[in-house]
Amino acid sequence: MSSCDHNCDSCSQSCDKNKSLLAKAPKDSKIKKIIGVVSGKGGVGKSLVTSLLATQFAKEGYKVGILDSDITGPSIPKSFGVTEEIKGTEDTMYPSVSKLGIKMISINLLLQDEETPVLWRGPVIGGAIKQFYSDTCWGDIDYLFVDMPPGTGDVALTVFQSIPVDGVIIVSTPQDLVKMIVGKAVSMCNQMNVKIIGLVENMSYMNCPCCNEKIYPFGPSKLDEVAFHYDILPIQNLPINPENAKLVDEGRIEDIDTNFIKPTVDVIKKFGKLNRDLL
Repeated sequence: MSSCDHNCDSCSQSCDKNKSLLAKAPKDSKIKKIIGVVSGKGGVGKSLVTSLLATQFAKEGYKVGILDSDITGPSIPKSFGVTEEIKGTEDTMYPSVSKLGIKMISINLLLQDEETPVLWRGPVIGGAIKQFYSDTCWGDIDYLFVDMPPGTGDVALTVFQSIPVDGVIIVSTPQDLVKMIVGKAVSMCNQMNVKIIGLVENMSYMNCPCCNEKIYPFGPSKLDEVAFHYDILPIQNLPINPENAKLVDEGRIEDIDTNFIKPTVDVIKKFGKLNRDLL
């Protein structure tokens, strides 16, 4: 149904077939909102946006987690400088934790060598993502961010079918093909009855180091044009910042002044209706 909120436990509809696809809820955990970060293709910076959002929410006092569902191209742990392997028992995993207390699960935290490629077929990857969600003791989480795999293939489909995502942020860039790419992501979300929170344009501009004027290396922004075309909310343009990129490479993303991403944070909070004073 178009009004489906993916919460099968409180649903009165007879959707047993769809309900069977939903992964079991994590035990000993209370997750208030699950936000996916998606793109229609790779290389647009959705993992960076995921990490920046998680960092800003953590700095504002929220309890935050990241599920890195990009199994074949995981980058979340490196951005945070987290190398501690995931601990666990036969049936429960305990996430690694960043300096700010952000809990995270990623395939790179299970591999002895982070450069080892994950040569798995789609069904195996899908099974791993379900385990990352269901078999992890997340504890109390205000916002769980899911760094989605790129594109609209079977792994992304598995995430939307098995994890009760409340809404998604779509990440784009200013190139000419962006309308088509965003269109694929929008269509996927609509077909899966997943709510779209809004559109963020990454790598939109950079500030000239000499005069501080804005430079548009990939051409003028297409945020408003594309958002209008697909009837979704244009949230904000994100800059290219070499200093921030350096900190990410060094595993120090939490040292970045992430206030610049507050417009997206505020939209997510309004969407999620989670007032920190009420938690």
